[in-house]
Amino acid sequence: MNSSLFTLLLITAGLSAIHLIYLAVSRLQKDKDYTGIGFRIKTWWGMLFIFCLATLFNAVVSLLSLMVLCFFSLKEYFSMIRTRKADRRLFLWAYLAIPLQFYWIYIEWYGMFIVFIPVYVFLLLPLPRLLNKGTLGFLRSVSSTQWGMMLMVFGLSHLAYFQFSTPEYGAGLVLFLVVLTQLNDVAHYLGSLYFGKHKVVPTANPHLTWEGFVCGFVATTAVSYLIYPYLTPLTPLFGLLSGVLISLSGYFGSLTVSVLKRDLLIGDDDKFAALQKSYLSRVDSLAYTSPIFFHVIRYFFDFM
Repeated sequence: MNSSLFTLLLITAGLSAIHLIYLAVSRLQKDKDYTGIGFRIKTWWGMLFIFCLATLFNAVVSLLSLMVLCFFSLKEYFSMIRTRKADRRLFLWAYLAIPLQFYWIYIEWYGMFIVFIPVYVFLLLPLPRLLNKGTLGFLRSVSSTQWGMMLMVFGLSHLAYFQFSTPEYGAGLVLFLVVLTQLNDVAHYLGSLYFGKHKVVPTANPHLTWEGFVCGFVATTAVSYLIYPYLTPLTPLFGLLSGVLISLSGYFGSLTVSVLKRDLLIGDDDKFAALQKSYLSRVDSLAYTSPIFFHVIRYFFDFM
């Protein structure tokens, strides 16, 4: 507990310093757009709060907090979809699946946790749409709902399973994952802001550039190798490879969700701009890094 408390105090001090630097730089360099970093700093404070609850109290508090995060992320995802009356029951079923997914984590039923959304929800989700006898837009509404469930519920729910899978190291692994994922996003954003010339998908996200990708990759890999001994029981090789893995998966997560949002919101630029400040834009990378990091560590290490 003393070690965990020291870690929390150290992170709080570091985050406070970053916040002060952001406030100073954003005022001095008004020609640069630092709003994206400002939104991410707010997300970091929220993540720190959840981590404090999990570390100082118990994993159940963290599980409930992450369940609420999944709910709001899925809600904002659904707000992008052009819906009909026939879709309301479909969305209700999707929301009801969230507490079930987290219940499997609570009882540590890994087998059901890992197949519930990809298999059972996938097979049963069309039922409320079929019962409404609606055929128009059936494939688009069902498939887009399943995409939201996979990203915003299945992907993010892995954050909660770390502490149930390995109580001794779970909190440190979650912190390690979140810090590197957010660092990768910010390094990518700053690299694109100062050096970005070659955009990856300019029609979907003008902030994603190849120069930013290189900056994020180098920074995340380096920091991963520096902090892994303090937060994880990983080996030096996996301390380095974890940074590579999180950087790549986080980048593809941001890219995929950016393209997905643009596809769903074609012709609605005002709504697209508003969603840049949403939960969805803050957890897009985590929806990819969480399950990938979880399963790689579980496969290679016995403590999971």
